Amino acid sequence: MKVKYIDLIEQTFEFPQEEFNVVDGQLYFHNIPLMDIIKQYGTPVKLTYLPKISSQIQKARRLFNVAMAKVDYHGEYKYCYCTKSSHFLFVLEEALKNKINLETSSAFDIHIIEELYDIGLITKDIIIVSNGFKRVQYLENIIRLINNGFENTIPILDNMDELNYYVDNLDKNFNVGIRIASEEEPMFNFYTSRLGIRYNDIVPFYHEKIKNNPKIGLKMLHFFINTGIKDTAYFWNELNKSINVYVELKKVCPELDSFNIGGGFPIKRSLGFEYDYEYMAEEIIAQIKSVCEQHGVPEPDIFTEFGSYTVGESGAVLYSVLDQKQQNDRELWNMIDSSFMTTLPDSWAINQRFILLPVNRWEADYQRVFLGGLTCDSQDYYNDEAHTNAVFLPKFDKNDTLYIGFFHTGAYQESLGGYGGIQHCLIPAPKHIIIDLDENGDYFPKLFAKEQSYKSMLKTLGF
Repeated sequence: MKVKYIDLIEQTFEFPQEEFNVVDGQLYFHNIPLMDIIKQYGTPVKLTYLPKISSQIQKARRLFNVAMAKVDYHGEYKYCYCTKSSHFLFVLEEALKNKINLETSSAFDIHIIEELYDIGLITKDIIIVSNGFKRVQYLENIIRLINNGFENTIPILDNMDELNYYVDNLDKNFNVGIRIASEEEPMFNFYTSRLGIRYNDIVPFYHEKIKNNPKIGLKMLHFFINTGIKDTAYFWNELNKSINVYVELKKVCPELDSFNIGGGFPIKRSLGFEYDYEYMAEEIIAQIKSVCEQHGVPEPDIFTEFGSYTVGESGAVLYSVLDQKQQNDRELWNMIDSSFMTTLPDSWAINQRFILLPVNRWEADYQRVFLGGLTCDSQDYYNDEAHTNAVFLPKFDKNDTLYIGFFHTGAYQESLGGYGGIQHCLIPAPKHIIIDLDENGDYFPKLFAKEQSYKSMLKTLGF
């Protein structure tokens, strides 16, 4: 009878997988022995594997370029990284090695763009797509960026009044985009996105406010849905409606040449994850080309805004199991040495599942457990995975510490968790390790941030 943890995984999934394999009962992540990282840095610890960021960008670029070649698509593919997914400099440094463009979503994002230019990571010809409902500070920062020579900055109009601010304050000709207010998926709490301009208002708005103003160029139509790019009737219906708005607008607006697909590719949240990236890229390109041909208009350049897809799979967080508590006849609680609410806030805020695997003791028998964090909050727990409504881990042994890892955690968790600020119950943010490869392909870790200190928290609190 096979009751070892490794038997459970091998019987349930195709394993090993691209980024995971087990050697002598210990887990390797991208061929990195995680027990070595734990021995060097302890737990809890967050890590970012930088090469995965570049490989994701290159994968998407390859998928769309091949899709375009197959149908003789005449537009170009352009990759944007959404900085809100992770603003860290080491993420942007890695992503920008691939000659990408950037998307911003707030006033302070513009300061990051300017800092990237000052340190030589970008030039002024980079395309900056500026999204979001914009307060005055955001508008002023966009205007400063354009006036200072970032002429490929494209503010995406979120409402019709936004345009007036650019007209009144910009010293030169400028380009804009328009975001379509897409309909939300059928089970959502409301019907239409709060962001963007309604389908039926876009063409009349162009005629009234843009067409006869030589100062303004309408460059881009922006399509975004919250579900991301999924093979569902909802996605294809919304995409088709948006493409038809594009061709209708293109007939009266010759300078319009870009179609932006916001809402990105999904990332792997389970060892059983299946998604046909190639099919989705090919189908998107084929549908856009087909509608354009039917209406006799040139195919647009295609922009994608990939945030989680870019950085999500580069991240992991490792914990120790401190102790096990049996609270009733059925429930065993493994207590970790940190908090899910501070290190993986999406796990409790939106019930996001991540890939959970033990780092060691793969040859031990397994058991069903609940995972509990250190805070006093009843919501600080993790009790199921994407493929099953349970958590199975090697049996607890107080004489042989169990280490566990959550993987593909690289998007949003630091910003949502309040990185560097006040954590729930003052549980400190863990140390953060960056892992890269040298010229020989050997990995080397370096410490990005120490564990948060009580002094930094007290200072924030005014002590």
